[in-house]
Amino acid sequence: MPQGKPSNVPADGLTTRQRRNRPLLVVHTGQMKGKSTAAFGMALRAWTAGMPIGVFQFVKSAKWRVGEENALRALGEVHERTGQGAPVTWHKMGEGWSWIQRGDQADHAADALEGWRQIQRDLAAQRYGFYVLDEFTYPMKWGWVDVDEVVATLAGRPGFQHVVITGRDADPRLVEAADLVAELTKVKHPMDAGQKGQKGIEW
Repeated sequence: MPQGKPSNVPADGLTTRQRRNRPLLVVHTGQMKGKSTAAFGMALRAWTAGMPIGVFQFVKSAKWRVGEENALRALGEVHERTGQGAPVTWHKMGEGWSWIQRGDQADHAADALEGWRQIQRDLAAQRYGFYVLDEFTYPMKWGWVDVDEVVATLAGRPGFQHVVITGRDADPRLVEAADLVAELTKVKHPMDAGQKGQKGIEW
């Protein structure tokens, strides 16, 4: 497989190998669907490379079992049986507090903050090699989690830990701190023609 060549080589004193092997902070944002799906695709590659996977799913209902969850949990079971790949852990934070606005929103904010605290603990312990913080831009946007604290924690994370954050309206401070930022822009969508989401495509 051909390897891409960087257009710019910074004068940072690092060798090519050292620069290549730095852990990345990745942000998938934008108004179009596919942000989480792209992150889970990266998680599949990380699993194949033997990196323990930690998924922290914010916002979506804890009762909603998305297709990627089933697939990654199955891969975790494959690892337990055969040693192939890596372990997979899937955390659900809250009960769908953005899509289903009901109940005490202060509780949802507290749940989101505790979810972030768990991520901080896991980063400090270097528990995973690859993190998916799914829909994590929303707790930051709503002020439930402090953006500057997130940026500082991720910048200072020890060891080798890739982190991918998904969600719309990524804060400019997070975008600035990230190594890779992808913005998904809608060109065309079935909903434009009145078609609702369907199994195998949206979930």
